[in-house]
Amino acid sequence: MKIPTLCYRLSLVTAVLLSGLALAQQNEGMTSEEVDNIRNNAADIPGSGVFPATKVVEADLPDQVVYRPADLSTLGQTKLGVYVFGNGSCTDDAAHSRFHALEVASHGYLTIVPGQIYTGVDAIPRPTETGSPPTSPDQLIAAIDWALAENSRPGSPYFGLIDLEAIAVSGYSCGGIQALISAKDPRVSTVVIMNSGLIIGRQTTMTGSTIDKGILEELHTPVIYILGGETDIAYENGMDDYARINHVPAAVANINKGHGGTYWEPNGGQAAQVAVNWLEWQLRDNEHAAQMFMGEHCGLCQDRDWGFEKKGF
Repeated sequence: MKIPTLCYRLSLVTAVLLSGLALAQQNEGMTSEEVDNIRNNAADIPGSGVFPATKVVEADLPDQVVYRPADLSTLGQTKLGVYVFGNGSCTDDAAHSRFHALEVASHGYLTIVPGQIYTGVDAIPRPTETGSPPTSPDQLIAAIDWALAENSRPGSPYFGLIDLEAIAVSGYSCGGIQALISAKDPRVSTVVIMNSGLIIGRQTTMTGSTIDKGILEELHTPVIYILGGETDIAYENGMDDYARINHVPAAVANINKGHGGTYWEPNGGQAAQVAVNWLEWQLRDNEHAAQMFMGEHCGLCQDRDWGFEKKGF
């Protein structure tokens, strides 16, 4: 499939800018204002998957953004998986982690994110925020409800295109807590927690809900934590979560990127590739994707950028 020339060129420019941004940050060569300016104005990247992705706001899901393959007619025999994603800080900027969302979508998923497009291409003016936090775990469940309803609604562009057994909840930081709250939904088949974890020794309240480590016992699917190493503010909490999960298969992957992860790297960086391969393995039984996680010589086991543990498989 050909990507429109202008879109492709903008994507290349964005990739170059973001690569330079990552290098500049490592060398402390940019101010925070310059970094924010590049991030906020960077063009979308359609992802590295076989289905170049776009983002849309659907009329009947106005408080969320849907990232999906741009041309649904090219799916062929591929059914769309559903990947609902809570934002860092539980923000209502649904474009905050758009490179991650677009990357997942380009592999044949509906990535649904609470909020509106307040940064990047097609950004709208941001009103004064109300409520704390501005998004809720209920929106992740509502996104699943909407996707499954669209699958069965005649006239929907998604009619008959969604795999009802391929549903994942995920989220970054505060959004990861939203995902843990939503993970008990029986329709969920796997969970991806990114740069997040429940607070040790006291209740976690950042999502507007009051929960503790006991919620981990409600997990009923395989789960992976993708963390930013020891400099990630969520590292100790996430590792403690992992240590406590013994009733379902669990994994934890660490890359030394801190709490900011690789969301702003081209195509969501290495963390997005781990997330995609996890989804492909767990939701589509893709044996090639499974090799990243399974076996003595698994991909993450041999990758020096990553620390990896698993249990229960």
